[in-house]
Amino acid sequence: MNQTKIKTNRFFRSIATLALSLVISLQSFSQEISVWQFRHVDQSNMQEFIERETKYWSKVAEAGVAKGNLNFWGLFVKQGGFNLPEAPNVLFINTFNDIDAVNMGELWDASAHFPNTPMEDMETQSMSTTIHMIFAQPGNWVEKEGASPDDDYNFVRFVFHNSSSPGELLALENEHWAPFIKAAIEAGHTTQLAWGNARILAPSQPNMEANTISYDVHPTMKSALLGGFSPDADVQFPDEGLSKIMELEISRRFNNVYRRIMVINADDPN
Repeated sequence: MNQTKIKTNRFFRSIATLALSLVISLQSFSQEISVWQFRHVDQSNMQEFIERETKYWSKVAEAGVAKGNLNFWGLFVKQGGFNLPEAPNVLFINTFNDIDAVNMGELWDASAHFPNTPMEDMETQSMSTTIHMIFAQPGNWVEKEGASPDDDYNFVRFVFHNSSSPGELLALENEHWAPFIKAAIEAGHTTQLAWGNARILAPSQPNMEANTISYDVHPTMKSALLGGFSPDADVQFPDEGLSKIMELEISRRFNNVYRRIMVINADDPN
């Protein structure tokens, strides 16, 4: 067999291996797609903004969940930050089982649910500016057995990762971090109550500097800021797995803590 044929065979084997890895990576994730919308709301409008969203738009989302058009609607407000007068400080997460099957105009038609309320009394677009919008694919999720999300899931630290191989990074998180944090939560070694991750599908560009997200759910601001681990607990971190994860990260992580305002979830038994 000549050298050209050997190299050709190696090339096609490499392509086949890459394709198989991609298929495995995609199969390990759900087919849901989440729309993350980051808005800026002036502090003078924040109270009214939250009141309208929770009074009207959460009910619209609830109806969408009941019809199967929406799996998740969440409203979160950022705690602290830089460039506060202009930076995004409100986050909406909307998750769809089939984003192409949803009529967005019909889904978000608040007048169908509140026919006697003028739109100017319900709308929040005029008091907010959309700064970023990303599409993400939800991945793994672990939580404390018996936890009450409505009572206990009060703060979330969203951590953005920039990886040379996002699929591999998520697989490593699922292999090493997910079982570790689940065991630590159940053992009471941390006050953290849940953890999850997601892959950013779009946009993808050099100044984005993120292609995966992980999120740590906490009961208090202190727990979210400090990580929740007790200094007295004998915690054995998965150092080998964490080293592999860090080797894939090509820039420093960035994160923010958000307060959970309200969530509508199709998985909620209530």
